[in-house]
Amino acid sequence: MTSRELPLAITPGEPAGIGPECALRLAQAAPDLPLLLVADPGMLRRAAVRLGLDADIDEWQPGSAIHPGQIQCMPVALRQPETPGVLDPANAPYVLDGLTTAVDLIQSGQAGALVTGPVHKGVINDAGIPFTGHTEFLADLGQVDRVVMMLTAGDFRVALATTHLSLREVPDAITPEVLDATLRIIDHDLKSRFGLKRPRIQVLGLNPHAGESGHLGSEDSEIIQPAVERASDAGVDAFGPVPADTAFTPNALATCDAVLAMYHDQGLPVLKHAGFGHSVNITLGLPFIRTSVDHGTALDIAGSGKANHESFVHAARVALDMTRSAGS
Repeated sequence: MTSRELPLAITPGEPAGIGPECALRLAQAAPDLPLLLVADPGMLRRAAVRLGLDADIDEWQPGSAIHPGQIQCMPVALRQPETPGVLDPANAPYVLDGLTTAVDLIQSGQAGALVTGPVHKGVINDAGIPFTGHTEFLADLGQVDRVVMMLTAGDFRVALATTHLSLREVPDAITPEVLDATLRIIDHDLKSRFGLKRPRIQVLGLNPHAGESGHLGSEDSEIIQPAVERASDAGVDAFGPVPADTAFTPNALATCDAVLAMYHDQGLPVLKHAGFGHSVNITLGLPFIRTSVDHGTALDIAGSGKANHESFVHAARVALDMTRSAGS
């Protein structure tokens, strides 16, 4: 950490899940990182007691210094005391308050990036709050119309043209406008936040064998290939559509800096097989940097001390690397 580096705003996510435990273990495992936990300090202290952690949690106020090696917390109040493993809709507003507070810190120049723990979409909706996910909520806070979900495992990067849709809905969602915006965002953020001068993007086909010249579907030749050509004409180094069954071989991956998959389960199973536990979820297209863990709330083991915090550590380190690339 340099004297000018801003802290990473850490939101543990669902209070009944493993996020609070993983956030505490992150702070202890990475004392070199400038971390600011945006959470209820009482919740963190109770989690530390349950887990037998020697954690001195200092409450932080805007304008104060950040001291790496100390666990510092921007207070956000729970509505009800948490019970590990037991969801409580009363605490749904707390989860969203934490995200809003963290983004406010970034936008006011007091934090450098956002690192999020897992939330539980169902309990937020059970509280009567329309909520489709972290990504969409953050896009609203950032006032942007389009963002892109990308997961990384080291230099292996997979972005998605569509995210949480049923397979039946995917073809209709892959439009020229979606692909044009997605390729533009990937190219821009790989340059500005990853330091890649000319990132090369491998674009997957939708259908088997990328449509087999139209015999297995027309989307590849009529929608995806023209989008790749338009992107290339605009200076984006994209190629495809490439059949998905050969795109993830070592030789194919060596030719690109990122893969654009057409749907969630086309690209993410391969990446998570390669890097589960140390893969990182990144939202491209936001006016601020956001990384996240690659796992859920794991209610069944919350409070037991069995949670693995390594994904949180990787997410925080990637966020810091991105802030440094963006600032260079």
